[in-house]
Amino acid sequence: MESQYQHDPELSFEKVWALFQESDRKFQEAREEMAREIKESQKATQKIVGDLGRKFGSVVEHMFIPNLHAKFRQFGYTFEKSSTDLLIQGRTHQIFTEVDVFLENGDCAMAVEIKTQPNIRDILDHVERMEKLRQWADLHGDTRKLYGGIAGAIFPDNVRDYALKQGLYVIEQSGDTVTVISPEETKVRAW
Repeated sequence: MESQYQHDPELSFEKVWALFQESDRKFQEAREEMAREIKESQKATQKIVGDLGRKFGSVVEHMFIPNLHAKFRQFGYTFEKSSTDLLIQGRTHQIFTEVDVFLENGDCAMAVEIKTQPNIRDILDHVERMEKLRQWADLHGDTRKLYGGIAGAIFPDNVRDYALKQGLYVIEQSGDTVTVISPEETKVRAW
């Protein structure tokens, strides 16, 4: 029986080895190029998602802000001034925080955090934010009572209950307006 394989005298071990190395190099280059393209694609996707998230967050904030003064009047608060995106940078005492909406008058103030869909971590963060606001106010001779509220377009029941137990007002979207739920009167927390 005759072998079908014919030896090519031009094909030496060195040539085969060089072909393998060249093939491996081209494969590595293609893999690196693909990894670079995937990374660029992921970066572009993250930017788009981030931009959409910020825009949606902005829409959610604009749903709540116009109604807050009137809604809190139902609870006896008459806020004369409101600020959005209030930034506190107390470098001397290392107090740094940001408040989405800050409602105030001469007697009290209300810090409202607005989230698309609040979670327990958001509640804990807002309670911590309220502590920082109290420290800041005390350092500046502001003795007003500070109250907290958390607003959300979608509010899971367990998160709503947890926020109320923390003494925070809960502000929920309800059709084309908002509803404010107060903790039981004795449980409204003032900082």
